[in-house]
Amino acid sequence: MSNPNPLGVTTPTFVGMPKFPTMAKEALANTQQRRNLLHATHTIRAKRAAVVDEVPEWQDLRRNGADTKDEVLANLEQYLVQLEQKLTEQGATVHWARDAEEANRIVLDLVKAQGVDEVVKVKSMATQEIELNEALEAAGIHAWETDLAELIVQLGNDRPSHILVPAIHRGRAEIREIFRTRMGQVGRPAPDDMTDEPRELAEAARLHLREKFLRAKVAISGANFAVADTGTLVVLESEGNGRMCLTLPETLISVVGIEKVLPKWEDLGTFMQLLPRSSTGERMNPYTTMWTGPAADDGPQNVHVVLVDNGRTHVLADPVGRQALRCIRCSACLNVCPVYERAGGHAYGSVYPGPIGAVLTPQLRGTSSAIDQSLPYASSLCGACYEVCPVRIDIPTLLVRLRTQVVDEHRDGRPSVEARAMKAAAWMFSDSSHLTKAQKAATLGSKLLGKRTALGAIPGPAAAWSEARDVPVPPKETFRQWWDRTNGGNE
Repeated sequence: MSNPNPLGVTTPTFVGMPKFPTMAKEALANTQQRRNLLHATHTIRAKRAAVVDEVPEWQDLRRNGADTKDEVLANLEQYLVQLEQKLTEQGATVHWARDAEEANRIVLDLVKAQGVDEVVKVKSMATQEIELNEALEAAGIHAWETDLAELIVQLGNDRPSHILVPAIHRGRAEIREIFRTRMGQVGRPAPDDMTDEPRELAEAARLHLREKFLRAKVAISGANFAVADTGTLVVLESEGNGRMCLTLPETLISVVGIEKVLPKWEDLGTFMQLLPRSSTGERMNPYTTMWTGPAADDGPQNVHVVLVDNGRTHVLADPVGRQALRCIRCSACLNVCPVYERAGGHAYGSVYPGPIGAVLTPQLRGTSSAIDQSLPYASSLCGACYEVCPVRIDIPTLLVRLRTQVVDEHRDGRPSVEARAMKAAAWMFSDSSHLTKAQKAATLGSKLLGKRTALGAIPGPAAAWSEARDVPVPPKETFRQWWDRTNGGNE
């Protein structure tokens, strides 16, 4: 039997990673990566801004997209039932998965039922989230990524660092070396005379992947959208490799997050304008594939759809936090984020990096681990992410909300020092006699301190506050005491 893990891929235990600042510090030391990120993000950002400016009704489109996603989230159960019914009517088989383990088991059983030891894959964030590739490899089934950037990441035994461009942290010379040393280990090798010119790198990938496309019996995809009233799945991509997966194999398994539903076919019109402009800075997506179950004698004859929860209903339960589920994975927020631009995607410890990852990942996984507790702080709160989000996710507000949650969890239910201080202040200002007593106590303490003008460091819970501040000595006389002493200022 062939090596069950020919690429030497190790399971990425993201939740065991250190805090974001630790990861970011290591990434900042990689100057080549920082140059790559700077060039790539600014290029995409400029393209997006140019094509968005061409659309006078862009803000209306954003509001329409947000309203449509909110309608879905408010009535998700209804639309999921409708989607299942339409998919089934069209000949697809629907499976439900509560979590990553259940989703992986379903896909693994479906692949084994076809008697194959390899599958081809369309780029899919959902399958990365549940670590499907690792589960398949552990069972001796090779999962070949066919998106060019995902292929680079896979051959390089690497991890994605961007939602749209997973290999954004790699330069052309690095890609050439990866292709030259690794392609031959898992299929057709790269040409001996290959340079690092993009055209030659793309041609090497095309030749390498073509043999996998032609022999594959099973393909695995995600979906950008799932239309409830027709049972149609939609995949947008830039290269056409995904279409090879969606049309040639006999069996197609689509792993879809339950939040990807759209109510009606007509709703696609809005998102087909929002997504290409926001993601790749294009007016129209180069390759858009839609399928509604199997078609007679054309394309896959066995169509399966695995609808995955994996923490989404937990996010849905929060009326404010649920807006993160509007996300259409465009990556616009990454390309404008000053933190992501310098730290890169690996520092976030998740398949969802950048601002959206900083709010979505802790909600999906919880905040029990070091990395997830630190993600809400991986932001300057500049607000640029909200300004470019095509579905108006208020990421800064969600970040602050999550920071509050993390702080509250660390207090173990006990009130904070600030809360106790505010409670004491409320008691003092609730009655004039209380305030008078407090003022007398403060002025008495000031007299006992003599000629000192500052208290210095304060012990106890306020010590950190006083490390960077000079705490003044209370006045020796309050305004009321002065007023009484001077007979109303007439002395």
